[in-house]
Amino acid sequence: MTQRNGIRGSSDPSLHSETFDLANGLDQGQEAAADCERGQGNESGDPVAITGGAVTAPDGGWGWVVLVATILVLAMTLGFPSCVGIFYTDLQNEFHASNSETSWVPSIMTSVLHAGGPFCSVLVGKLGCRVTVMLGGVLSGLGMAVSSFTNSIAELYITTGVITGLGFCFSFQPAVTILGHYFVRRRAFANAMSSTGTALGLCTLPFLGSYLHSEFGWRGSFLILGAVLLNCCVCGAVMRPLQPKKHRGQPLMGRTPPPSEKQTKRESRLRTAWRFLVASVKEHMAFDQFLNNRHYRVFAIGITFMMLGFVVPLIYLVPYATAHGMEPTRAALLLSILGIVNLVVRPPFAIIFNMPWFKGRHVYVFASALLFNGLSNCICCIGAGFPVLVGYVVMYGLSMSVVGSLMFTVLMDIVEMRRFPSALGLLAVMESITLLIGPPLAGVLVDSTQQYFYVFIACSAVVASSALFLMLSFLWLDKKERRASQQGQLSAQPETQKPAADASPACEYSDRP
Repeated sequence: MTQRNGIRGSSDPSLHSETFDLANGLDQGQEAAADCERGQGNESGDPVAITGGAVTAPDGGWGWVVLVATILVLAMTLGFPSCVGIFYTDLQNEFHASNSETSWVPSIMTSVLHAGGPFCSVLVGKLGCRVTVMLGGVLSGLGMAVSSFTNSIAELYITTGVITGLGFCFSFQPAVTILGHYFVRRRAFANAMSSTGTALGLCTLPFLGSYLHSEFGWRGSFLILGAVLLNCCVCGAVMRPLQPKKHRGQPLMGRTPPPSEKQTKRESRLRTAWRFLVASVKEHMAFDQFLNNRHYRVFAIGITFMMLGFVVPLIYLVPYATAHGMEPTRAALLLSILGIVNLVVRPPFAIIFNMPWFKGRHVYVFASALLFNGLSNCICCIGAGFPVLVGYVVMYGLSMSVVGSLMFTVLMDIVEMRRFPSALGLLAVMESITLLIGPPLAGVLVDSTQQYFYVFIACSAVVASSALFLMLSFLWLDKKERRASQQGQLSAQPETQKPAADASPACEYSDRP
């Protein structure tokens, strides 16, 4: 196993544990000792296991409660945007909007969910994961509640798109981050199990949305769904911090050297603000990983292009079915079937992908499932009958289960765990660009052709090509690394044999290892 800027094969528990201990061991051990001298524990009042000066991940215990909370958070955040399709026709009729204009609502929501990653990282560093998740629950609930009183599609862009999407971001990313600290040995299993939250949301939210839509209309539904999203605050409350509370020194702005006598006060403030901005970008955006870690760079580019067409079928599936005469309740049932497939399949996949054979092969399984997912979109071209679309959502759900189970595991395999939040933040910002333009481009395609199946063909081409890009790129990088390691071993052999050949009869000390 070769070592580089990002650690490959980090599904090995020893690598994760070593990285986590080296990064945090010394500071946390000293802070925990100081807390013990002052008679303090961690924020939650629970004892913290400290081994060798580092906080040890429990891989169980309260971690199972955190896992359940993470599943529920992902159900309410990642599963929610696809359910906007249930209200798609009502929003068009209410505001007299085109397909392109209406598609901006879920597009902005999903884009802000990912683009808010750097701001979320700053809040996690200042407030911790628990408070940030609860803040996200308040924002998302408030955004949906205010959306029920809007009078134009532009107002929905702000309330449902920006405010609710930002709340989803603040709840989703800290939940995934704290789960990675609670589980090391069982990290692949925990990540795969947490991804069932998306399936749980796809199972329940379409049923709930369809019922609320028939009983209260889209405005009453948005108001009640806002109350449902407030449960993210409850989930965040159980995410107790694993390590002791850090007692930080002065903030970065207080560490700047005093200005010279010739500098004006305004110039010193601008320089301090600029330094703080640069330091924050370096800390919360892994540009160094993108430039120096080739595996992370390839993965980020491939995932960014994939997101151009990965979520679009979920948005247009219900409008596609209703446009061909299917009842709205049966069309919403398709999303529920998709969620049930994910919910049933992901737990077995979690156990399978945690097996030793899959270590180092996660990315190839991920790319293969992504290729299958892209090709499955062509099934919609056969027809829009209920049996055909059921077959489509089953095939799409199977491949989506593998993709969702391995997304974060592959990212943790190619970067160090201490850099995971910043790597996820940069990846989320890159994804947000294609997530923002994907649904509106599909809306333009529908408005120009008056046919929905062209959207599924375009999504099939985009997702399949990104899967081929990932698979071939990682094959080439791994082959190049193996060749470099073999050359390094061959060049190292003469050096190890040279001391024996040149050794003199006398016993001499040598500083050569």
